[in-house]
Amino acid sequence: MNIVCNVLSSIFGLFSIALVIPLLDVLFSTAQNNTTKHVRTNFDFNHIVAWGKENVWYYKEVYGAETVLLFICGFVVIMIALKNVFRYLALFYMVPLRNFIVSDYRIAAYNRILVLPLSYFSKEKKGDLLSRMTSDLHQIEVAIMSSLEAFTKEPITIIISLIMLIWVNPMLTLIVFSALPVSALFAALIGRLLKKQSARSQSKLGDIVALIEETLMGIRVIKAFNAQDFLLKRFLIQNKLFTDLNIKANRTSDGSSPISETISIAVFATILWIGGKMVLSNENGMSASVFIGYLTVFSQLMSPAKAFSSAYNSMNKGLASIDRVNEIIDSQEVITEKPNAHSILKFQETIEFKNVSFKYDEEQVIKHLNLTIKKGQTVALVGPSGSGKSTLTDLIPRFYDPTEGQILIDGVDIRDYKILELRGLMGIVTQESILFNDTIANNISFAKQNISKTQIEEAAKIANAHSFIIENENGYETNIGDRGNKLSGGQKQRLSIARAVNTNPDILILDEATSALDTASERLVQEALNNIMLNRTTIIVAHRLSTIINADLIVVLEKGRIVQQGTHNDLIQQDGTYKQLIQMQQIPE
Repeated sequence: MNIVCNVLSSIFGLFSIALVIPLLDVLFSTAQNNTTKHVRTNFDFNHIVAWGKENVWYYKEVYGAETVLLFICGFVVIMIALKNVFRYLALFYMVPLRNFIVSDYRIAAYNRILVLPLSYFSKEKKGDLLSRMTSDLHQIEVAIMSSLEAFTKEPITIIISLIMLIWVNPMLTLIVFSALPVSALFAALIGRLLKKQSARSQSKLGDIVALIEETLMGIRVIKAFNAQDFLLKRFLIQNKLFTDLNIKANRTSDGSSPISETISIAVFATILWIGGKMVLSNENGMSASVFIGYLTVFSQLMSPAKAFSSAYNSMNKGLASIDRVNEIIDSQEVITEKPNAHSILKFQETIEFKNVSFKYDEEQVIKHLNLTIKKGQTVALVGPSGSGKSTLTDLIPRFYDPTEGQILIDGVDIRDYKILELRGLMGIVTQESILFNDTIANNISFAKQNISKTQIEEAAKIANAHSFIIENENGYETNIGDRGNKLSGGQKQRLSIARAVNTNPDILILDEATSALDTASERLVQEALNNIMLNRTTIIVAHRLSTIINADLIVVLEKGRIVQQGTHNDLIQQDGTYKQLIQMQQIPE
């Protein structure tokens, strides 16, 4: 429909211009003419012009020059009105296409972010990803989607105009064609340069957004260490680089229009000279009125040619953004589900690590590890920082896959299970409480549909959170702010525990859930953890060994290997890493 409407718009626009030729020849001529109208079967340009002249002469003699002038003016207004009606309809049909394409890009990129493995986000800057999801998508919308209209409308106008120019005078039109390769080559060079400059500019904008994101996240530390000047200097350097890149891109883009227009005017002047000579020497039957009409049509050709050139440059800027967004969409999904994956709705017997190894890039973190965790056991993972404790827990829900070996749940490799069902067995509470800018109730019932208020309150009570929640004016409907910044550390952690309780998990993973809390908050959180650990298989990563003394099995890791395992009483009798850690924390044996 867009193409059809653009064709009609161009035809009506050029038809209104075509009326100028017989109008100029007849309306302002003082010579007499035969008013006889002939029947014509030949439809070349000269015959059409002659037919138009005859009709204008006839109606001029019958109704008078002023009436004919009024009629033609009215007819031109109608043609221009129809041109603009179809122009609007062309835009009307294009708008949904423009917006839905950008919407699809946005959905595809966001969906990809949700399924990409954690390893992807450890390599990429969050600020750069934000820039791609916002600035680059906006650039696609502005640069590419707005250019779509030009890429459908302007070529149609150019083609119809060229057909009419060929119809009027083929020889003169050859001059127009001779200039097209020069303009096309120039546009291609400018477009390629713009794409390269735009890619650099968008990449640098990603660095700026990353720096802003880091500043917002660490504003308390920045103020505490009087680091404002230090951060400002970093920002000024990045901002200057971004500004310089933008200046280069803008100058390149701005330079294309004047040069393109100069080429067009040079062609126009050449046509004016050659065509003027034809009129003066009366060659090829070129009259003054026909030549003026030809120039008028050619002038209509210049504007869409210029618009097409600008749209091409804009398109190339947008293509750089498309490449950046496509890097997200085309990123490899490392953690994949097999087509014939098994279903798992309940954890029955054991979690078994068989000769498991894992490395980030070239760094070996877990080395040939073997471990069996039975249903209902509380297993604690302890050891120095960097020993692989948190990485080991990340392997169980398949945030990462082992580079060697297998992890079995109930005797089946977890890579053979459906990913969502596997993770549905688990509740995870991490050291950092990740909450969302929403109500307390929605954070507790996170991603769960049809959860009753009673169930939310029960989860909060188990997590020792109900008492502080009801102290708020809006209770469970209280908004907790960005990342839960309206709550204390202990309150945030208890909400995280309530969220885990709400899933009623078979397997509970606690990754240093109390290490960042003060003593009073730790006691409340530990009570909450003890409540939800009852009758569940629990895997605890702990630095504070006082919290895991009663664990059924304590596994001591060092440099990715198990160096000791047993109960607290067993390990305290041995001269090893565990006893050294106990003594360092001054915990009574």
